[in-house]
Amino acid sequence: MGIHAEFVISATAPDQFPSDGLPEVALVGRSNVGKSSLINALVQNRKLAKTSNTPGRTRALNFYRVWPQGKARPPGAPAAKPFYFVDMPGYGFARVSEAERRAWGRLIEGYLLTRRTLRGILHVVDVRHPPTADDVTMREWLRYHRLATLCVATKADKVGRSAWSRHLEVIARELGLEGDVEPVVLFSAETGLGRAEVWRWIIEQLGCSTSGK
Repeated sequence: MGIHAEFVISATAPDQFPSDGLPEVALVGRSNVGKSSLINALVQNRKLAKTSNTPGRTRALNFYRVWPQGKARPPGAPAAKPFYFVDMPGYGFARVSEAERRAWGRLIEGYLLTRRTLRGILHVVDVRHPPTADDVTMREWLRYHRLATLCVATKADKVGRSAWSRHLEVIARELGLEGDVEPVVLFSAETGLGRAEVWRWIIEQLGCSTSGK
Protein backbone atom coordinates (compact mmCIF):
# COMPACT_ATOMS: atom_id res chain seq x y z
CA MET A 1 0.00 0.00 0.00
CA GLY A 2 1.00 3.62 -0.48
CA ILE A 3 -0.34 6.88 0.87
CA HIS A 4 -4.06 7.11 1.47
CA ALA A 5 -5.59 10.60 1.38
CA GLU A 6 -9.12 11.93 1.23
CA PHE A 7 -10.88 15.27 1.06
CA VAL A 8 -12.78 16.03 4.26
CA ILE A 9 -14.28 19.53 4.19
CA SER A 10 -14.08 23.03 2.75
CA ALA A 11 -14.39 25.14 5.87
CA THR A 12 -15.47 28.77 5.75
CA ALA A 13 -15.76 29.20 9.53
CA PRO A 14 -13.88 27.82 12.56
CA ASP A 15 -16.86 25.76 13.73
CA GLN A 16 -16.49 23.72 10.53
CA PHE A 17 -12.87 22.72 11.24
CA PRO A 18 -12.30 19.02 12.06
CA SER A 19 -12.54 18.33 15.79
CA ASP A 20 -10.78 14.95 15.96
CA GLY A 21 -7.52 16.46 17.27
CA LEU A 22 -5.28 15.19 14.48
CA PRO A 23 -2.18 17.31 13.73
CA GLU A 24 -2.27 19.65 10.75
CA VAL A 25 0.16 21.06 8.20
CA ALA A 26 -1.09 24.18 6.41
CA LEU A 27 -0.12 25.50 2.99
CA VAL A 28 0.00 29.26 2.37
CA GLY A 29 1.02 31.16 -0.76
CA ARG A 30 -0.12 33.41 -3.56
CA SER A 31 -3.05 32.44 -5.74
CA ASN A 32 -2.16 29.96 -8.49
CA VAL A 33 1.29 29.25 -7.03
CA GLY A 34 0.77 25.48 -6.99
CA LYS A 35 -0.42 24.62 -3.47
CA SER A 36 -2.98 22.08 -4.68
CA SER A 37 -0.47 20.51 -7.06
CA LEU A 38 2.02 20.28 -4.19
CA ILE A 39 -0.50 18.36 -2.08
CA ASN A 40 -1.31 16.03 -4.97
CA ALA A 41 2.37 15.35 -5.62
CA LEU A 42 3.11 14.66 -1.97
CA VAL A 43 0.33 12.08 -1.69
CA GLN A 44 0.80 10.87 -5.29
CA ASN A 45 -2.81 11.46 -6.27
CA ARG A 46 -3.34 14.01 -9.04
CA LYS A 47 -7.10 14.06 -8.46
CA LEU A 48 -7.19 14.74 -4.71
CA ALA A 49 -6.91 18.53 -4.55
CA LYS A 50 -8.63 20.37 -7.38
CA THR A 51 -6.21 22.42 -9.47
CA SER A 52 -7.08 25.33 -11.71
CA ASN A 53 -5.41 27.90 -13.93
CA THR A 54 -7.86 30.46 -12.56
CA PRO A 55 -6.41 32.35 -9.57
CA GLY A 56 -8.59 32.48 -6.49
CA ARG A 57 -10.32 29.13 -6.96
CA THR A 58 -9.63 28.12 -3.35
CA ARG A 59 -11.99 30.25 -1.24
CA ALA A 60 -12.09 28.19 1.94
CA LEU A 61 -9.77 26.13 4.12
CA ASN A 62 -9.71 22.72 2.44
CA PHE A 63 -8.88 19.87 4.81
CA TYR A 64 -7.39 16.61 3.48
CA ARG A 65 -6.86 13.67 5.83
CA VAL A 66 -3.65 11.77 5.03
CA TRP A 67 -2.36 8.36 6.12
CA PRO A 68 1.28 7.64 5.17
CA GLN A 69 1.40 3.85 5.30
CA GLY A 70 2.92 0.69 3.93
CA LYS A 71 6.22 0.14 2.18
CA ALA A 72 5.52 2.90 -0.33
CA ARG A 73 5.28 5.64 2.32
CA PRO A 74 7.80 8.49 2.07
CA PRO A 75 11.18 8.19 3.84
CA GLY A 76 10.68 8.73 7.55
CA ALA A 77 6.89 8.62 7.41
CA PRO A 78 5.23 6.56 10.14
CA ALA A 79 2.59 3.94 9.48
CA ALA A 80 -1.04 4.60 10.46
CA LYS A 81 -0.41 8.08 11.88
CA PRO A 82 -2.94 10.31 10.11
CA PHE A 83 -2.80 14.08 9.87
CA TYR A 84 -4.36 16.85 7.78
CA PHE A 85 -3.09 18.99 4.95
CA VAL A 86 -4.90 22.33 5.05
CA ASP A 87 -4.96 24.17 1.71
CA MET A 88 -5.61 27.85 2.40
CA PRO A 89 -6.97 30.57 0.11
CA GLY A 90 -4.24 32.24 -1.93
CA TYR A 91 -3.28 35.77 -1.01
CA GLY A 92 -2.66 38.60 -3.46
CA PHE A 93 -5.66 37.81 -5.66
CA ALA A 94 -7.19 41.08 -6.88
CA ARG A 95 -10.41 39.85 -8.53
CA VAL A 96 -12.41 39.65 -5.33
CA SER A 97 -14.07 42.36 -3.31
CA GLU A 98 -12.28 44.13 -0.50
CA ALA A 99 -14.83 42.70 1.92
CA GLU A 100 -14.07 39.16 0.74
CA ARG A 101 -10.32 39.72 1.08
CA ARG A 102 -10.82 40.95 4.64
CA ALA A 103 -12.97 37.92 5.44
CA TRP A 104 -10.30 35.59 4.07
CA GLY A 105 -7.67 37.43 6.08
CA ARG A 106 -9.60 37.05 9.33
CA LEU A 107 -10.22 33.36 8.68
CA ILE A 108 -6.59 32.62 7.80
CA GLU A 109 -5.08 34.69 10.62
CA GLY A 110 -7.45 33.21 13.17
CA TYR A 111 -6.59 29.69 12.05
CA LEU A 112 -2.82 30.21 12.04
CA LEU A 113 -2.73 31.90 15.44
CA THR A 114 -5.23 29.85 17.42
CA ARG A 115 -5.33 26.35 15.92
CA ARG A 116 -3.85 24.10 18.60
CA THR A 117 -3.38 21.17 16.22
CA LEU A 118 -1.30 23.16 13.72
CA ARG A 119 2.21 21.69 13.57
CA GLY A 120 3.82 23.41 10.61
CA ILE A 121 3.33 25.61 7.57
CA LEU A 122 4.50 25.16 3.99
CA HIS A 123 5.03 28.63 2.50
CA VAL A 124 4.71 28.00 -1.23
CA VAL A 125 6.35 30.30 -3.79
CA ASP A 126 6.93 30.07 -7.55
CA VAL A 127 10.62 29.49 -8.30
CA ARG A 128 10.27 31.29 -11.64
CA HIS A 129 9.60 34.68 -10.05
CA PRO A 130 11.11 36.79 -7.27
CA PRO A 131 8.94 36.93 -4.14
CA THR A 132 6.21 39.56 -4.24
CA ALA A 133 5.55 42.11 -1.53
CA ASP A 134 2.76 39.82 -0.32
CA ASP A 135 5.21 36.91 -0.08
CA VAL A 136 7.61 39.01 1.99
CA THR A 137 4.82 40.25 4.25
CA MET A 138 3.58 36.71 4.83
CA ARG A 139 7.05 35.42 5.67
CA GLU A 140 7.70 38.28 8.07
CA TRP A 141 4.34 37.65 9.73
CA LEU A 142 5.07 33.93 10.14
CA ARG A 143 8.50 34.72 11.55
CA TYR A 144 7.12 37.31 13.97
CA HIS A 145 4.64 34.78 15.35
CA ARG A 146 7.35 32.08 15.48
CA LEU A 147 5.39 29.59 13.42
CA ALA A 148 7.37 26.61 12.12
CA THR A 149 7.63 27.20 8.38
CA LEU A 150 9.31 25.61 5.37
CA CYS A 151 9.58 27.57 2.13
CA VAL A 152 8.84 25.41 -0.93
CA ALA A 153 9.68 26.78 -4.39
CA THR A 154 7.42 25.02 -6.89
CA LYS A 155 7.45 24.58 -10.68
CA ALA A 156 11.16 23.72 -10.87
CA ASP A 157 10.52 21.80 -14.09
CA LYS A 158 9.64 25.09 -15.79
CA VAL A 159 13.09 26.57 -15.14
CA GLY A 160 16.35 25.38 -16.66
CA ARG A 161 18.48 23.36 -14.25
CA SER A 162 21.37 25.79 -14.71
CA ALA A 163 19.21 28.62 -13.32
CA TRP A 164 18.00 26.84 -10.19
CA SER A 165 20.70 28.12 -7.85
CA ARG A 166 20.30 31.72 -8.99
CA HIS A 167 16.52 31.64 -8.54
CA LEU A 168 16.79 30.04 -5.10
CA GLU A 169 19.33 32.63 -3.99
CA VAL A 170 16.95 35.43 -4.97
CA ILE A 171 14.07 33.83 -3.06
CA ALA A 172 16.17 33.21 0.05
CA ARG A 173 17.54 36.76 0.01
CA GLU A 174 14.19 38.48 -0.53
CA LEU A 175 12.48 36.42 2.18
CA GLY A 176 15.34 36.78 4.65
CA LEU A 177 16.09 33.05 4.72
CA GLU A 178 19.80 33.06 3.88
CA GLY A 179 20.84 32.09 7.40
CA ASP A 180 18.40 29.19 7.71
CA VAL A 181 19.68 25.62 7.72
CA GLU A 182 17.26 24.67 4.94
CA PRO A 183 16.09 28.01 3.53
CA VAL A 184 14.18 26.86 0.43
CA VAL A 185 13.25 23.42 -0.93
CA LEU A 186 13.11 23.24 -4.71
CA PHE A 187 10.06 21.26 -5.82
CA SER A 188 8.47 19.90 -8.98
CA ALA A 189 5.04 18.29 -8.98
CA GLU A 190 5.86 16.82 -12.40
CA THR A 191 9.16 15.10 -11.58
CA GLY A 192 8.91 14.60 -7.81
CA LEU A 193 11.99 16.73 -7.15
CA GLY A 194 12.04 17.81 -3.51
CA ARG A 195 9.29 15.43 -2.41
CA ALA A 196 11.46 13.49 0.04
CA GLU A 197 12.83 16.70 1.56
CA VAL A 198 9.37 18.15 2.14
CA TRP A 199 8.12 14.90 3.67
CA ARG A 200 11.13 14.73 5.97
CA TRP A 201 10.35 18.20 7.31
CA ILE A 202 6.65 17.38 7.72
CA ILE A 203 7.39 14.24 9.72
CA GLU A 204 9.75 16.19 11.97
CA GLN A 205 7.02 18.74 12.67
CA LEU A 206 4.50 16.02 13.40
CA GLY A 207 6.85 14.74 16.08
CA CYS A 208 7.14 11.27 14.58
CA SER A 209 10.33 9.26 14.70
CA THR A 210 11.57 7.41 11.63
CA SER A 211 10.55 4.19 13.32
CA GLY A 212 6.97 5.39 13.62
CA LYS A 213 6.97 5.07 17.43
